[in-house]
Amino acid sequence: MTPPVIEARGLVQKYESGRSLLKPGRVVRAVDGIDLAVRPGEVLGVVGESGSGKSTLGRMLLGLESPAAGKVLFDGAAMPAPRTDEWRRLRARMQLIYQDPLAALDRRMTIADQIGEPLRIHRIAEGPELHERVAALMARVGLRPDQADRYPHELSGGQRQRVVIARALATGPKFLVCDEPVSALDVSIQAQVVNLLRDLQEQEGLTMVFISHDLKVVRNICDRVAVMYLGRVVEEAPSDQIFTDPRHPYTRALVSSVPKAGQGLAGRIILQGEPPNPAARPDGCAFHPRCPLADAACAREVPALERHRGRLTACLKQRPVAQTAA
Repeated sequence: MTPPVIEARGLVQKYESGRSLLKPGRVVRAVDGIDLAVRPGEVLGVVGESGSGKSTLGRMLLGLESPAAGKVLFDGAAMPAPRTDEWRRLRARMQLIYQDPLAALDRRMTIADQIGEPLRIHRIAEGPELHERVAALMARVGLRPDQADRYPHELSGGQRQRVVIARALATGPKFLVCDEPVSALDVSIQAQVVNLLRDLQEQEGLTMVFISHDLKVVRNICDRVAVMYLGRVVEEAPSDQIFTDPRHPYTRALVSSVPKAGQGLAGRIILQGEPPNPAARPDGCAFHPRCPLADAACAREVPALERHRGRLTACLKQRPVAQTAA
């Protein structure tokens, strides 16, 4: 089997909240023991509600945040310490596509200058070669030559996101993290950007982690899907299995929320209540206060992410009968 490009082993990230002079802060486990592996040319979707830890996981995979525990491996080697020379060299091989393109771009720089900036920083090209590479990158993502001297505020949202994608591709990366790359765009533009990302991934053989709450987009572009809830992966399986036969109760609720033409709200699973406070995580399975299948055992035992019937799930109800009885 081909070794993974990016691998997470037991990743944990903690933050402290509510600290003051009169009381200690509470520890929030934003990411709580995640194991993942993404192989060359694969697109892994990461989905879940806001606050589930998706974006934190993405930053840790890129080495932009150091884990409180666990480690990230890139091409089999441990992620270098942040801000070291080795870490800076690795930036050219992994890139991030941001959620808000306007916030990701410098409003004082032209489009051409921003696309060319990574090439200058990593000393990949300069002079006439730099201009040629920038022109080629713009054409690759569907931007016109006359837009090179424009500023971000002079472009539409979809065009700005194409600039962000071109800049991310400038150094020829091997691994991309796309953090909600179409959520800030109009629906009419989302499909264009998703199709662009899919075409580029197929042409370049890019390995990608695609973070999104939009399951329609995830189904369209991802090979595998990892479902997160309160900092943990609760189900992981090939995309077609997740959407045709979800096993975890939380995954079933998410998949049922995807609109289907002519069906209205028929069959939709409405979860009761809000996600628990990460600083006051429930005992046992974190999902049990909202789960229609929960029983007393679910309130006591934390389910491990285990392989059941051909996919990974973290649910006591998915265990074989003999294992549950034990």
